[in-house]
Amino acid sequence: MSRSDRAGRTAVVLIAVAALAAGCTAGQPTPPSADTSRQAEVAERGASVMPFDLDRTTHSFTKNDTGGVQTVVADDPADTGQITLIRRHLGREAELFARGDFTDPARIHGDDMPGLATLRAAAGRIAATYADTADGATITYTTADATHVAALHAWFDAQVGDHGAHATPG
Repeated sequence: MSRSDRAGRTAVVLIAVAALAAGCTAGQPTPPSADTSRQAEVAERGASVMPFDLDRTTHSFTKNDTGGVQTVVADDPADTGQITLIRRHLGREAELFARGDFTDPARIHGDDMPGLATLRAAAGRIAATYADTADGATITYTTADATHVAALHAWFDAQVGDHGAHATPG
């Protein structure tokens, strides 16, 4: 057997071993990851809290030194129905969040969501300012407290992870 034949066989064996180690079986789909399962659960719970369609909108979470900006936009800027639903929902949420009421995110993401306990305890010390955008709305979170900024950032990261394809970091 030539050197190149041995190298080729070795490569085939290594590929087969790697495939088995990775749990791959020909013809069988790879099981969904825990993240994918969680994202599906979050989307299902989100449908009972958020009136707009997650598949027709995108969340964006942009961190900054004083907190951050949460944006929700309609994927189709001409979709006035989704834009109206986004604005109505975020307007209401901004009022609740400013009072430390994070009941809706807890219903979607769970009470143990990163940052949530700190945000609830900071009632009245984090400004949550609502604004319309051309294709949706924003909530700008502002605080001078570094602990609250860190909690907002952790909360933003958790939402990006939980919403998967429906959300982006800013």
